[in-house]
This record gives sequence, structure tokens and C-alpha cells, in this order.
Amino acid sequence: MTLKVRITEDMKNAMRAKETTRLSTIRMLLAAIKQREVDERIELTDADVVSIIERMIKQRRESITAFESGSRPELAAAERAEIELLQGYMPQPLSDAEIDALIAAAVADAGASAMAAMGKVMAVLKPQLAGRADMARVSAKVKARLAG
Repeated sequence: MTLKVRITEDMKNAMRAKETTRLSTIRMLLAAIKQREVDERIELTDADVVSIIERMIKQRRESITAFESGSRPELAAAERAEIELLQGYMPQPLSDAEIDALIAAAVADAGASAMAAMGKVMAVLKPQLAGRADMARVSAKVKARLAG
């Protein structure tokens, strides 16, 4: 079952169970998926759907920061609930040891020995880690490895 089909089935189940919060979040996700399919005239793969979910999670995290600085804890809590639901569709995250092993392999593949090769290393890592690791943390680890 593709990720898109699973999300659609979850929407139907949320409708049957009358879970309004869950339903609205899933509908928002499906709308984003459909919008991209219509804009690009393609059928999205699971990797494409994961990238949409990542973007939505990032937007919610930014909103939480804004709501907390604006003394709106109830809105921040709603965003946290949406993040929790969206993360249920993400692939299993990798452990630090697995990420370090992939970084070591990517550095070896790219023949990188200096910061100038950071782009090459990240280009190798991005498809392997998409949706399974925080790319900002990965970037910091790669920098530390190439600098040290």
C-alpha cells in the first residue's frame, strides 16, 4: 500500500470515527499532495509525499515558535498535535550510529577531505536520509567531520 493510499484510508477512518482534529489535519495533507500533483501533472511517489510531510512539519514547528513568543499556548498545542499526527506517516528515523555510518560512506564515496566537498557529500546523503533524519543535524555532523 502506498503512503498516499494509507493517508486516504486514514481519512475515511477518521470520518467514520468523527475525529474532527485528525480529519482536518489529514485533509490538509491530502490537499497539499493533490495540489502538487495538479501543479506538476504527475503522480507522486512515497518519497515525494514524505517531502511534503517534512515541509508541513517544519511549518508547524515555526508556527509553534511564533505562537509561544506571542503567548498563545493553545494554538501552539494544536500545532504540536498536528506534528504528532504527521510524524506517524514518516519513515522510521535512523539512529545516530546509522547516520554516522552513512556519513562515513558518503565522505569516502565523494573522496572528500575538506569543506569544499561538503556539497558533494550532502548530495550523496540527501536521498538516503530524506525523511529519516534531520538534515540540519546531518549537515552539522558532516561539517564537523570535514573540518576535523
